[in-house]
Amino acid sequence: MFLTERYGPWALVTGASSGIGAEFARQLARAGLNLVLVARRKARLDQLAEQIEEQHRIQVRTVRADLSRPDFIADILSVTQAIEIGLLVNNAGFGLAGNFLDHDMDEELALLDVNCRAPLILTHAFGRKMVRRERGGIVFVSSVSGYIATPLEASYAASKAYELFLAESLRYELRKHGVDVLALCPGVTNTEFHELAGMRSVAAMPVEPVVAAALEKLGKRSAVVTGWHNRMLVFCLKFAPRWAATVQAGRVIEGLVFKNGASGNRADRHVDRAP
Repeated sequence: MFLTERYGPWALVTGASSGIGAEFARQLARAGLNLVLVARRKARLDQLAEQIEEQHRIQVRTVRADLSRPDFIADILSVTQAIEIGLLVNNAGFGLAGNFLDHDMDEELALLDVNCRAPLILTHAFGRKMVRRERGGIVFVSSVSGYIATPLEASYAASKAYELFLAESLRYELRKHGVDVLALCPGVTNTEFHELAGMRSVAAMPVEPVVAAALEKLGKRSAVVTGWHNRMLVFCLKFAPRWAATVQAGRVIEGLVFKNGASGNRADRHVDRAP
């Protein structure tokens, strides 16, 4: 009941076709919020929407949108014009693993658009409405990688640091207006991300406790790191020289990247892994 009273009646989730985004949709539906689900793969969205509507008797709207396109916001605004979005989950994102100079520049720019530009635009658009109503919530799905410079996934780690810092800063600015802001920082999570990014998955957490932690800490903290081993890593980083942490991160990632190189593919989901 807390979520519906605090953030209802509608929540918007990007990258909702699978992984962490789909789990946010399920848990928010269970709490009684109506949903606007955004991703590129419309068939998956519609299938998830049908399941959720049948199980939880809520309303679900789906929007096919590629957040790397300059005009992505238009379709989202047209669907949400007549409803009140009280909770925004900036979940969509993807990663590129491998040597930075080996990557296609179009993919690098798309990563920047999806991981940084799109959350910025969505937060500005819906955050203004939340401030006027003096209530709302915004979640940025960042990463443990946002705490550490990470060779072989340099742009991804930098984009997650952007989301982490943006969320922490906005929490200070918006809390006096009744708007809660949180950065969710998972480590390795059990989704398709690693295969698509060209990496091996090691000790992945299930998505259910990752999402549950975000919803439980929203309004109480500026950031939450999921998994005791990830929290220990972030704690230890406070005492390690930055250069030493970067070197160690590079060695670890070298062991995770596929021998045949990173695929550079992307998907409508966000999955994180510890560096």
